[in-house]
Amino acid sequence: MSIKSSLLKIAIKLTPNIMIVWVSNFILKGIVELTEFNFDVDAPRLYVQIRLYGEEQTIEVCVEDFAVFNDGESYRVIIHHATSDRPWLNNLLSRIIGKAWKIPAIPKLTSQLEIVAELFKAKPPALERID
Repeated sequence: MSIKSSLLKIAIKLTPNIMIVWVSNFILKGIVELTEFNFDVDAPRLYVQIRLYGEEQTIEVCVEDFAVFNDGESYRVIIHHATSDRPWLNNLLSRIIGKAWKIPAIPKLTSQLEIVAELFKAKPPALERID
């Protein structure tokens, strides 16, 4: 692991969850409220609990075992496991799990994507490609 990706990993670990919740709620005001957030960079695992604007019930989503990689042409993201406490959202998640989704190329962010890809390396099982 390079020094840059190690520093990114440390920065992610040291960023307080409350700060992420506050910034997210500021940006997404009137759309969704993030009520709980937990990101484990080592696993990798992301857990969020949100409340849609105007709704009383929260929605829980857990995304596990995801990766970012370069296939030679572009960077892609793949999610191997994701669940929710809503059946409709589980059905939606089932359609994106296990497929490598192309990340749009932004020339200014190429070096950052390289670091993220190093931090969240893909594990070897076969990857299905989606364009």
